[in-house]
Amino acid sequence: MFTVPNEIAIEVAYALPLKQTLLSVSVPEDSTVKDAIEASGILDMHSDIDLLGDNKVGVWSRACKLDSALKDGDRIEIYRPLIADPKQVRKMRAEKAKLEGRADKVTGGRVNPKRASN
Repeated sequence: MFTVPNEIAIEVAYALPLKQTLLSVSVPEDSTVKDAIEASGILDMHSDIDLLGDNKVGVWSRACKLDSALKDGDRIEIYRPLIADPKQVRKMRAEKAKLEGRADKVTGGRVNPKRASN
C-alpha cells in the first residue's frame, strides 16, 4: 500500500464465524489503535463492535489498549467477546470425564489401566 510522508500503513481485522473483514488504511504516524479503527470505517460496517464494552483489541495477537501507539505495518485485531467462561467449560468437561470413567475420580487425571483392574 502506498503511504504519504508522515503516515503509516496498517490493517484492521475483524472475524465473524462465517465472514472476515480485513481493511488497509493509512493514518498519521502519531495515531492510536482507536484512531486507526475509526479511520478504517469498520465500525460502520459492523454495528456489533463495541470498543468500550465487550470487544477487546490487539496488535499482532497481543492484547493492547485503545490508546496504544502504532507502527508502520501493524495489524489491529478486534476480538469478539467469549460466549462461555473457558474455566467453567473445562471444569464441566472434567466432571463429565469422571462420570464416564475416562478420568480418575480422585486426581482427575487419566485412568491408570493397572489400578482400574484391581
